[in-house]
Amino acid sequence: MAALPQILHSPPCSSSTSSLIAYLNRSPHPPPYFHFSDLRRRRPISLRCHSHHTNSSDDDLVELPIFPLPLVLFPGAILPLQIFEFRYRMMMHTLLQADLRFGVIYADSSTGATDVGCVGEIIKHERLVDDRFFLICKGQERFRITKLVRTKPYLVAQVVWLEDRPDPETEHDLDSLANEVESYMKDVIRLSNRLNGKSSEKETVQDIRRNLFPTPFSFFVASTFEGAPREQQALLELVDTAKRLKREKETLRNTLNYLSAASAVKDVFPSS
Repeated sequence: MAALPQILHSPPCSSSTSSLIAYLNRSPHPPPYFHFSDLRRRRPISLRCHSHHTNSSDDDLVELPIFPLPLVLFPGAILPLQIFEFRYRMMMHTLLQADLRFGVIYADSSTGATDVGCVGEIIKHERLVDDRFFLICKGQERFRITKLVRTKPYLVAQVVWLEDRPDPETEHDLDSLANEVESYMKDVIRLSNRLNGKSSEKETVQDIRRNLFPTPFSFFVASTFEGAPREQQALLELVDTAKRLKREKETLRNTLNYLSAASAVKDVFPSS
């Protein structure tokens, strides 16, 4: 697939907050292996559990081992991991004998960990002689943490599943909205490639949506917004496909406007 530029977008929380967009070309292929030892160099992560009204009964609650990571996992996305820290090796031994599923939540050292994440399912693994693990995981259901069950040797939380709940008072043609988002993505890719000298602006960008239904396509689009984890987290937490697609469309429109301006400058000053 053609390369997507890195998109940095600030949520519209105030009129003074603007989108910061970098068009450094980034591949939408899986990121490099993340080393869990990186977490040891961070200060202890605090988990923010907010109060939310749910109709979930105790039967709907599930316990999951939790991985706090400096990234956002989406349903359908592929996540490669390398694990060699002792407590996470312990977790892997347990998972590989049982469910193969764990929860991934976004966390950073400044704001702590979020309470909404995505299940990662181990679809391939390799255990090395020194007891390290190489894993390939795939994003599955979203969840919200309702309670921490334990924190040692690793986090285990009680979670409830999250599903999109369209607003019954508003009707949207999701398929048309998804097609608009795809069109913006193609324009962004085409113009970004031109700016980076990788192809002609008129070169046709291959099919991006690949017959995905609107909801999984909205998650795929969000997964390409690398470099903007807080924006990705906001998209993950939305429970309305139309709102997610609209927010992505706005981000892509802002990106396209930025790239168009950069292209105009490059045409006037070719050496810049």
